Amino acid sequence: MFRINSDTNRISKIPRMKFSELGVSERNHLQEWLANQPDALGEELLIIQKEFDGFDDTRERLDLLAIDKAGALVIIENKLDDSGRDVVWQALKYASYCSTLSKAKIAEIFQRYLDKTGPGREAQALICEFLEKEDFAEVDLNSGIDQRVVMVAAEFRKEVTSTALWLLKHKIKVKCFKATPYKDGNDLFLSIDQLIPLAEAEDLMIGISEKEQEEQSVEKHQATRYQLRTAFWHRMLEALDEAGVTVYGNVAPSKDHWLYAGSGLSGVQYTMILNRDEARVEFALSRSSREVNKYLFDVLHGRASEIEARFGEKLIWDRLNDKKSSIVRSMKAFDGHNSDAWPELIAWMVDHVKRMERSFGPEVPRLRVALQQMPMSAAG
Repeated sequence: MFRINSDTNRISKIPRMKFSELGVSERNHLQEWLANQPDALGEELLIIQKEFDGFDDTRERLDLLAIDKAGALVIIENKLDDSGRDVVWQALKYASYCSTLSKAKIAEIFQRYLDKTGPGREAQALICEFLEKEDFAEVDLNSGIDQRVVMVAAEFRKEVTSTALWLLKHKIKVKCFKATPYKDGNDLFLSIDQLIPLAEAEDLMIGISEKEQEEQSVEKHQATRYQLRTAFWHRMLEALDEAGVTVYGNVAPSKDHWLYAGSGLSGVQYTMILNRDEARVEFALSRSSREVNKYLFDVLHGRASEIEARFGEKLIWDRLNDKKSSIVRSMKAFDGHNSDAWPELIAWMVDHVKRMERSFGPEVPRLRVALQQMPMSAAG
């Protein structure tokens, strides 16, 4: 690792250290760093437990337990200056133990973690948010043999890397990351580099009756929900077409609970959302940069009075400071999964899609100009 000196146009080497020289421990430091910044491992992970010991007939503890965006369990084992000859065997044992965890048990494990680290948060709701599911009944966790192993260490012995590569060839999902500390004066730095990539793996079923029943129930529930949504969007798009609303003209019905339509500006779109208990129409700022989205939101919010005058009612302005996107929306309570309520719901949504397009369509050219004039400081 090198520091860049812009004044001299030179680079200087930052000394590499050992964790032992810094007084860093696995449990109090490396584990805490990864628990609070899991995307250091190159993907979005939801940490659901630390020092997990919920295995029958054993007192063993795995370092970190997480869920990935596919709903698979991720076993994370950390070592400091030496990966250790037993680390692969240890991690595989934990993966086998975790293979029997049902969805309900996983939520219970996560809830215990939340109650300990930040009371007041609800595990099932956070899992739904992370997996972008409307409710917990739709969530599929720990399916088949999708359990994954991630090993983090400062050094990996040859017997560890060769075993990991062999496991990858046999469709066992393994990743190895090399963690390297650096020190420059009083400043400490950490580099985490992937050594062994994750191979594609097949989805296989395991013979655990509780999980099989659960997975079949989830699949059946999803199929019913998907059919309902697809039917609704067919009727919704037909109603928009009959009303002469063209913004969704090239959009097809979907099994998802939302439909996007472009605004003419990349990453900025109109959205219709059908939830079990509400309907929403939104103008979403979802460009790749969080800073750009917040900047564009502030530009729009500065014209809130003019926009709401065109819309005909107050809008909900949600900057979402802790998220990448920002949203302006209108919403109303509906029994969205009751087809008898659809005529009223569709009438409301058609009217509000019209209003949304009327209100924000004139703002798109202004946003395009604002992007061209955006200060570098606002772009991060």
